[in-house]
Amino acid sequence: MIPPSSTDNRFFLYEVSGLNIYEQPYNSNYTLNACDNVFIKVPYNRMNEKMRSITRLGGKIVNIRPLQANEE
Repeated sequence: MIPPSSTDNRFFLYEVSGLNIYEQPYNSNYTLNACDNVFIKVPYNRMNEKMRSITRLGGKIVNIRPLQANEE
């Protein structure tokens, strides 16, 4: 078995503005104004995938910061 690398447990916090939440069917009961910012916890190995997803939904990433273990 391959031991997990140090990047496997690293997370980042994306602050996203303008996310079009209405296009996400799993959140159909949740309303979000376009001016509201949301925070999304993203594992290191999914950062690029999540960036593309946010862009497709009309959001803009305004800040990315590493998430410390005591913040999770």
